[in-house]
Amino acid sequence: MSKKVSGEKVEASSSFRSAKNRAAEYANDADKLNDLLDEASQKADSKRGRLTEVWDSLMACLRLLRAYATGQYKDIPWVSLLSIIAAVTYFVMPVDLIPDFILTLGFVDDAALIGWIISSVKSDIDNFLQWEKIHPTPGQDTDDSPGA
Repeated sequence: MSKKVSGEKVEASSSFRSAKNRAAEYANDADKLNDLLDEASQKADSKRGRLTEVWDSLMACLRLLRAYATGQYKDIPWVSLLSIIAAVTYFVMPVDLIPDFILTLGFVDDAALIGWIISSVKSDIDNFLQWEKIHPTPGQDTDDSPGA
C-alpha cells in the first residue's frame, strides 16, 4: 500500500461500498442512526489525537446527523446525507481498507475518507453550520464550534 491513502482510494474499497449500502437504512431509522452516532462519538473521543486533521469536520457531521435524526434539520440533499452517513459507518467499522488495530496506520484511511467526503459536501455542511448558529443541536460542544 502506498504511503498516502486518498479518499478516492478508500471510496473505491469494498468496505466503503458496504458502508454505503447500509447508509439508507440508517437514514430511514432514527434509532439506528442514533446508535451509529453513539458508537462514532465514543470511537472519536477515544481516538481524538489521531483524527486531529478532520476533528472539527467530523464533529460537525455528527451534530448534523443528530439534528437530522431528531427531525430538527432536514435541509440536506439525500445524496449528501447518505455520503456523510456512509463515511461515519466506515469510520466505526473496525476492519476496513486499513484495519484500526494496525497501530500508526489504522486511522489514516478513516481520516482520508472523512476529509474527502467533507470536501465533496462542503456547501451542505456550511449550510448546516449557519443553521446551527441559530438552532443549537443536541450534544453541540461549544468548544469545537466555529467562533468559540
